[in-house]
Amino acid sequence: MRFLLSATAILLAGSASAFAPAPICRHNNVVASSPLFMSEAATAESTSMADAGKPPAESEADSNVSDDLIPTKLPSDVGMDYVPLATMLATGQWAEADQFTRDALIVLAGSKEKGRTFVYWTEVKRIPSTDLATIERLWNKFSKGKFGYSVQKKKWRQSKNDFEAWCKKIGWTTTDGDVERKKRWFGASEFIYDLKKAPEGHLPLTSALRGTSLIKELLNHPVWENDDWKKEP
Repeated sequence: MRFLLSATAILLAGSASAFAPAPICRHNNVVASSPLFMSEAATAESTSMADAGKPPAESEADSNVSDDLIPTKLPSDVGMDYVPLATMLATGQWAEADQFTRDALIVLAGSKEKGRTFVYWTEVKRIPSTDLATIERLWNKFSKGKFGYSVQKKKWRQSKNDFEAWCKKIGWTTTDGDVERKKRWFGASEFIYDLKKAPEGHLPLTSALRGTSLIKELLNHPVWENDDWKKEP
């Protein structure tokens, strides 16, 4: 049996206009980024999911999974271990897998080695296609094609590159009375970590706190130029 690795989170954020980190907040002892809106800035030390070695207290999914469910070949150009991500996805721990994915992008973009816990949108191009393809295959496999960046890119095209229309299509908006707004992550998350209930492309989440450039760069990464990412190694 393989055991789930999960933990506290690292911030992934981007800015279209200023190279500055988005604020972070604490909720249930998890330091995490807000995909869209955030409370006032706070500072805290944080560790990656892979380093902390235990799931958040709120996790209720089965932490064990048969070896047969986990792909044996999960290539990485930087030696990243994707077994924890595969385990989270295989056991339906969508929130943990979502955060692990952001943690991984911080490392892959080279931000962590520079002592930063966030990603500039200009660094997205540094993320190896090999790793992004591995991450995407896992999301695609265990969500049965419902979640992943490639699904979000398809929705982006359907929305004719209109960010507001795209957010609505993938379920990142909600209504308060007659007012439509972006969903909030902090406090009680308004996002849907349920495969049956969530719209296509709802996960993984990406920060749009300081602009849409980070999301656009991820969706325009060279790995999505063709379907080679789908090929199993």
